[in-house]
Amino acid sequence: MELPVSYTNRMKELLGEEFPAFLESFSAEALHGLRTRGATPEELFPDWPDGLRPVPWAKRGYFYPEELQPGKRPLHEAGAYYIQEPSAQATATLLDPRPGERVLDLCAAPGGKTTQIAAAMEGRGILISNEIHPGRAGILSENVERMGYDNVIVTNESPARLAERFPLSFDRICVDAPCSGEGMFRKNPEAVKEWSQEAVYACAARQEEILEEAAKMLRPGGFLVYSTCTFAPEEDEGVIGSFLKNHPDFEAGDSTAVKEALRQCAAGAPEDAFDGRPAWGDGNPDLAKGVRIWPHHLPGEGHFAFLLHRTGDAPAQEGVLQTGCDPRLLKDYVEFARQTFAPESPLAVEAERLSRGGKQAEGYVLFGERLCRIPAGTPELRGLKVLRPGLVLGSFKKGRFEPDHALSHALRPEGVRRSVSLSDEDAARFLTGLTFPAAGESGWTLVCDGAAPLGWGKAAGGTLKNHYPRGLRK
Repeated sequence: MELPVSYTNRMKELLGEEFPAFLESFSAEALHGLRTRGATPEELFPDWPDGLRPVPWAKRGYFYPEELQPGKRPLHEAGAYYIQEPSAQATATLLDPRPGERVLDLCAAPGGKTTQIAAAMEGRGILISNEIHPGRAGILSENVERMGYDNVIVTNESPARLAERFPLSFDRICVDAPCSGEGMFRKNPEAVKEWSQEAVYACAARQEEILEEAAKMLRPGGFLVYSTCTFAPEEDEGVIGSFLKNHPDFEAGDSTAVKEALRQCAAGAPEDAFDGRPAWGDGNPDLAKGVRIWPHHLPGEGHFAFLLHRTGDAPAQEGVLQTGCDPRLLKDYVEFARQTFAPESPLAVEAERLSRGGKQAEGYVLFGERLCRIPAGTPELRGLKVLRPGLVLGSFKKGRFEPDHALSHALRPEGVRRSVSLSDEDAARFLTGLTFPAAGESGWTLVCDGAAPLGWGKAAGGTLKNHYPRGLRK
């Protein structure tokens, strides 16, 4: 790989005697990573005799060899796992989100860190996942849908716009800032062609602006992780050093546990191999609490992450809460729920509550023609560009309710009255839109690869009609 001369000269000056090993890492094979939704690798990949190696710094994270090709398997479409570069999995671990919290992922596309945060939240609390670029926001929404998380709200807004609406509103914030991408040169040669020192300076200026807006939304006592996939000091220690100098109510957080996990894959690396470098910033010794991941020390790409803690203590501000819809509009959905969900499942129980009426169906909103179930305590979203206000349940047709593809991915076989488990071969055929024979009771049926949901089928007359979205068919 031919690297820019100014880039190699800078890295040689920064790394000194480590530079030859760093340069050699560009010729080494890049390792790949994934995170599972819950199943073990043995359950997901029984045909892979050597198994997958755990990523020590990420719960349910694994290294996998390129020849496994998990992205081509039906289980990937079922949301059984998310393919994510191993080093990038350290950011959400450092953030350490908890169930029941209010969390913001500010620069979230394509969704790796969002889905990792959502997994840690275990379906409790609110995660607002934002992306400023419309096309990338659409990809983010699709990945949230595929993974089946129902407490994620996807927005397409600028950081400044969100800061106006949600001051002091979040317990934790992830800022995976757009950067010059130096840490991904090995995996993405196109990033090498786009690199320049001028781009580094431009990224640093933009990162400082994003971090300023993010800080406005963090409550006292909350935590914020700033991360990049670049080695450039201007974008890493430079940004954080300037931020700490200008925000005395913020301090460096503890990154010890993440660094200890990184060292498990870095035999022979110096004790301070993964520390931030104060000399690369303004000399603040707290910059050493940053996390630097180097490809010549462990099997992953380059990454930088820094945990910030806002001093003080105060609950997150809630502001005006989103109101529900008129329960009289939900008659067709209630009937669908009775016929489709297992009687004791949470959605079936909630549907019976809706059937008893009331002034507002709290937790349910109409989003155009679609009915959505929103997380408890969702703030007022009107006026914001929202792609997904929670779990999309389905749409009202003429005299009936039709479930959305997103709903299928949020369910499990035990939560429905009818499900069918396909072999891997038949699951691949289902993804092409083929129909299957169906025995037994008619009605909406959850189609699965093993226990992982692929989508909806509707049984009638001995045939299971395929309702996998045409736009997703292989």
